[in-house]
Amino acid sequence: MTTLTTKLTAGFKLPNFLSAPARPSFDLSPRLRALVMIAATTMTLLTVYGLGRGLLGFAPDHSNIRHLAIAIHVTTVLPAIPLGGYLLLAPKGTKWHKKLGKVWVALMLITATSAIFIQTGGGFSFIHLFIPMTFWASYKLIATARRGDMKGHRKEILSLYLGALMIPGIASMAIPGRLMNVWLFW
Repeated sequence: MTTLTTKLTAGFKLPNFLSAPARPSFDLSPRLRALVMIAATTMTLLTVYGLGRGLLGFAPDHSNIRHLAIAIHVTTVLPAIPLGGYLLLAPKGTKWHKKLGKVWVALMLITATSAIFIQTGGGFSFIHLFIPMTFWASYKLIATARRGDMKGHRKEILSLYLGALMIPGIASMAIPGRLMNVWLFW
């Protein structure tokens, strides 16, 4: 029986993006994995639900979606939520992880840049404090990865994902009148 299994799987090779990392990878503790999984899943489901309600006409029309900066912001932040969660939970160090990581960082930088042009009431709000955090953490996570400092890389990614993505996301859903708040709860 063992020889039959060996013969059947002898020529089978996993695709590169599913294969194990080339060098030792960092991983998250079980508690941190659970936190990331809960945050990513909850935020993804809430944004998909809110987006569906808004675009299908089940929520009141929100004039802000017509502003270019807000449209860019929403378009780039929505895929960044599940993609960031996937990257934190998936195997590290693979070519697929590196390519998707670059896409994720680009999405985060575009999201932060577009947020500069989103001003409610003619000025900045406390959520704008996350813009420089996003730029700095993005720089640091690239620098630490290039140096091979996976512990520092992990720290920067977690601060960027849980800090600069989740906290403003929760605030955008909780503050009355904001696009996601209106689309989720009105």
